Amino acid sequence: MHIFISALSKSSLGSYAHFRLRFSGKYLFLFIALLCSLITEAQQASIFGKITDELNRPLEFVNLSILGQSGGTSTARDGSYSLAIPASKPCRLVISSLGYKSDTLKFELSPGEKRRIDHQLNEKAVQLGSITIEDKQLRNSNLNRLNPKAAIALPSAGGGIESLLKTMPGVVSNNELSSQYSVRGGNFDENLVYVNDIEIYRPFLVRSGQQEGLSFLNSDLVSSVLFSAGGFDAKYGDKLSSALDIRYKHPSEFAASASASLLGTNIHVEGASDNNRFTYLAGARYKTSQYLLNGLDTKGSYRPVFLDLQSLLTYDINEELELSVLAYLSSNSYTLVPESRETNFGTLYQPLRLNIYFDGQELDRYRSMMGAVTLTHKPNKNLQVKWITSAYRSLEQESFDIQAQYWIGLLENQPADYDSIEVIETKGVGNYINHARNKLAMTVVNIENRYSLNYRNSFAQWGFKYQHEFINDKLKEWYMVDSAGYSLPYDPGTLGQSGNLDDLYLSYHVQSEAKLSTNRYTAFAQNTWDFKSDSSHLALTAGVRFQYWDYNKQFLASPRATLSYKPNWKKDILFRFSTGYYYQPPFYRELRNLEDSINPNLKAQKSIHFVLGSDLNFQAWDRRFKFVTEVYYKYMKDLVPYEVDNVRIRYLGINGSKGYAAGIDMKVNGEFVKGIESWASLSIMKTAEDLYDDSYLEYYNPAGELIEAGVDQDKTIKDTLTVYPGFIPRPTDQRITFGLFFQDYLPSNPTYKMNLGAYFGSGLPTGAPFTPIYTHTHRMSQYVRVDIGLSKQLIGQATKKPLPTFFKGFKALWASLEVLNLLQVSNTISYNWVRDYNGNQYGVPNYLTPRQVNVKLIAEF
Repeated sequence: MHIFISALSKSSLGSYAHFRLRFSGKYLFLFIALLCSLITEAQQASIFGKITDELNRPLEFVNLSILGQSGGTSTARDGSYSLAIPASKPCRLVISSLGYKSDTLKFELSPGEKRRIDHQLNEKAVQLGSITIEDKQLRNSNLNRLNPKAAIALPSAGGGIESLLKTMPGVVSNNELSSQYSVRGGNFDENLVYVNDIEIYRPFLVRSGQQEGLSFLNSDLVSSVLFSAGGFDAKYGDKLSSALDIRYKHPSEFAASASASLLGTNIHVEGASDNNRFTYLAGARYKTSQYLLNGLDTKGSYRPVFLDLQSLLTYDINEELELSVLAYLSSNSYTLVPESRETNFGTLYQPLRLNIYFDGQELDRYRSMMGAVTLTHKPNKNLQVKWITSAYRSLEQESFDIQAQYWIGLLENQPADYDSIEVIETKGVGNYINHARNKLAMTVVNIENRYSLNYRNSFAQWGFKYQHEFINDKLKEWYMVDSAGYSLPYDPGTLGQSGNLDDLYLSYHVQSEAKLSTNRYTAFAQNTWDFKSDSSHLALTAGVRFQYWDYNKQFLASPRATLSYKPNWKKDILFRFSTGYYYQPPFYRELRNLEDSINPNLKAQKSIHFVLGSDLNFQAWDRRFKFVTEVYYKYMKDLVPYEVDNVRIRYLGINGSKGYAAGIDMKVNGEFVKGIESWASLSIMKTAEDLYDDSYLEYYNPAGELIEAGVDQDKTIKDTLTVYPGFIPRPTDQRITFGLFFQDYLPSNPTYKMNLGAYFGSGLPTGAPFTPIYTHTHRMSQYVRVDIGLSKQLIGQATKKPLPTFFKGFKALWASLEVLNLLQVSNTISYNWVRDYNGNQYGVPNYLTPRQVNVKLIAEF
């Protein structure tokens, strides 16, 4: 698994051979060297011993060194080591290993003395404020814990916690430029995200990943990541698919970090007062994806600028009261002046090329701010009470006027030189204009009260929440296509009559304004019971949620439960079953239909989850691994059908379908390389929906042949047949997905590391715009992407080198080289639809980013 060994071994052998050839005859030199070594040995001492973990298992590759001295050693497979040290002087032995707490031992040895020092290392725990969550507690729930430091190590175009989630089972994302993801057949709007119990929202008007900018989550500030892909507890909110629970750090000492790359800059600082009553945590991020966007097919001037600031301040008023303030400010702007585009597409027998020349520009602005105040009261060790008040404000604006002239050309399918394929026939010439002036202002205010109580063998939680929403939305958007001198759609008139050639027809047009001021009331209660015996361990979590929204006057009750059972078997295995009702009341996006009018009668979408899983801990290669499997089925009704274009979701605005999602998720994680965690996940899933009252007519001539009405107007129609499409794939029906996060390092020198992220997803269904949803069954090409990063630690405990004065304040300094899209795969995110002379419509793929190189520098203080 260690990919660097062979190269180093060859280099070392070559150097040794050269040394022998050069000095083989110089016996005098060898005699002097031997004499010096004997003198030195007389002035030294040595230590030896064995390093183990908390269960007395030997630890391999543990680093041991004397503080302030160069050199050192690492433990063997059985945990043993030996190390020569200076004699007759105080020494500090530093013992460190990835995933374990570092220890320092003090001693002084006499010349020639040999001392045995055995030591036990303790694993690092994840600290959530004043609460430490152990794996044993999490195993009883559907929550999976992720290491937030892995998000920093994972090479990716977007970075952040969301990039880490995309390697998890059941999570789907075919866009490296976006932080959005779908889970088990759901869409981007069906995922709950919390930071310190505060729900987070995403922008509404974003159309594509390149416009999106920074998400709320700052991985530098995160201490804990808990994720559930379904069957989550009643304490989490009202969405159909998943829950992501983020906790920010509660620092106890000063620390800081800074990183810079071709894609942006991050800085963060944290610390506490001398008495630890006041703590501070702050971060700032700057991101620019200009380097990535310049590799797209559409050439032009890209000016994306994304900035955000976050801070979390806490103050212990007394031993029972803690006050915390979370503040967030974000400014994302995206400007594009497109110039040209050239894309080859089609088939082997009919290769085509699209050339486009642009005029105009696009200017988008997304500004968000949030403030939250939390007062936590702990009257005793068993009871905790929280009062949370938060306000979120978003101002979004998108403006564009883009005119394009396009040519569709037929290419040579057997060219003599593939580097210069020529167009041999023009299939179509056209023009389109895309115009928008859209503005949205949204304010969400929350007041919440939460309780948690430990008593005997149970843990109870309950709470109440009031939410007020104010939305002001103005839309003005139209799209016109002109092909071969006439606008599309084109009115040819009826038989015997000509169309009105003076009329201008728009393919799409909407102009609307909406204002909403609504209130939501929610409550939840849940309890966890633990039942332990000599033969098994049983845990039950059951609860219920209630919600009422005064806009559609709908009251909802959502019971949920999770049962886990751990038998007293030789194998460390746990079985888990979760079920419950999950409702998703509409937010503003679902209320708006394709004509951008509001449906006040839209009801909540409904889903019943059934999740059966197993959690197995096992040993392989004397290392710990975990294998988790979940089989699930979700029955859904009163769904709101939608279309997806890039990251933009356009709803039909009606409760228009029923559906289901079924599949299996598998994940194995552990120390594939000793001391560091990696994982691989595989998901197989199918999701489909049946639209209510959808049908179309088929026409047959007297010979019983299917004809197309309106095209074969000269043929007599004898019979018509009403066809009901039935269940069709949902837009997120990705049958197979695979994710891999793999880490490696050089055993003889762990300052060299390698991190790899790999993703595979089968094709998603799609279709032409402004066509019935039941026709959207064409599959896009599969998504394949591999990102790799090579890192070198320049400063840190493992480097064992004295630091220059300038770098005395550095804890660590890493330099990384990342190759993004290593395999140079042209992945498709959406299609641009154009027509030729004959009215044939072509879906021209919009490709994502090609292979690119990123350089990154990370410093810790």
